Amino acid sequence: MKPNEKPLSPNFSSGPCAKRPSWTINALDGALVGRSHRAKIAKERIQSVIDESKELLGLPEDYVCGIVPASDTGAIEMAMWSLLGARGVDVLAWESFGSTWVGDILNELKLDNARKFVADYGQLPDLNAVDFTNDVVFTFNGTTSGVRLKDLDWIPDNREGLAICDATSAVFAMDIDYSKLDVITWSWQKVMGGEAAHGMIALSPRALKRLEEYTPPWPMPKIFKLAKKNKVISDIFTGATINTVSMLCIEDALDGLRWAQSIGGLEGLVQRSNNNLASVANWVEKTDWIDFLAEDAETRSNTSICLKIVAPWYMALSPEEQASKAKALVALLEKEGVAYDIGSYRDAPPGIRIWCGATVETASVEALLPWIEWAFESIKS
Repeated sequence: MKPNEKPLSPNFSSGPCAKRPSWTINALDGALVGRSHRAKIAKERIQSVIDESKELLGLPEDYVCGIVPASDTGAIEMAMWSLLGARGVDVLAWESFGSTWVGDILNELKLDNARKFVADYGQLPDLNAVDFTNDVVFTFNGTTSGVRLKDLDWIPDNREGLAICDATSAVFAMDIDYSKLDVITWSWQKVMGGEAAHGMIALSPRALKRLEEYTPPWPMPKIFKLAKKNKVISDIFTGATINTVSMLCIEDALDGLRWAQSIGGLEGLVQRSNNNLASVANWVEKTDWIDFLAEDAETRSNTSICLKIVAPWYMALSPEEQASKAKALVALLEKEGVAYDIGSYRDAPPGIRIWCGATVETASVEALLPWIEWAFESIKS
């Protein structure tokens, strides 16, 4: 039967993600709209986002952090275009965004000394095959596969190359040893429920040293430049930014950071995401027609939870019919106002992707699950 109780919020999109609980547009009342982002008060507000982000995450003291254009994509592209080429590159992928970085390194930067390590959806590549005399580029959490790294123990402390990590969908939701990483990128639109279009980047002293000692041989657009004439552009890390930022987005980012502090900081954020994963895992364990796309329980994402339908009747369908049924299930939930935007990513196997980051209430996740069962029964015919 159709359930009676609906989630507190139907927003389960994997980006932009749900706003924090109780968020209203009034959270932006103090935004410095109509002011230059280079005005003293505006730069101070921007610097607050940088400082509070670094503090909340517990980034190493000697790392720098800044705001850059074009969300996490802009941040990771900036890192690759500014830093790669000095030595060999190993690039890892196990879902669509990681595959994009593989394509950029091989086809756009055209690095001859690059190796790719690619795994199917649901799996990780062989981490032991990675050579850290090279630079290494990878995602921490596969947003479109629901597969995450268990830890960073496979990265040596005495590495010669840089560890460059696209950490969006992981930062603020997972325990990460940032000392193992030389470049960390993320965006506000994921775990913190912020707005899109701006990214953040953190660099270790080793990455900063590379910028001062190496100049890429290719032309560099302004928004990709982290250094000029082998001198790090310090403005990026001191509130000046490369280009104009939205002061509305800055205000919203600060609101999210202060909410995070109010619920126990990083520990509270991680726990909320873990609680959401636990609710889904308990349901999957007792439901015979659904399973995680991640094949290893230790690599299940606690943010972008990807599920596949494994019912025998469904598995007997053609790939086109499977995709049609999965879309019908998602459409039913949207029509009922129960869950928006929970279909699998377009390049991923058909199924369900439930965003379960820290801004999503566990009560909403638990209310959603019976509705998924109802929708599944409805698409059988």
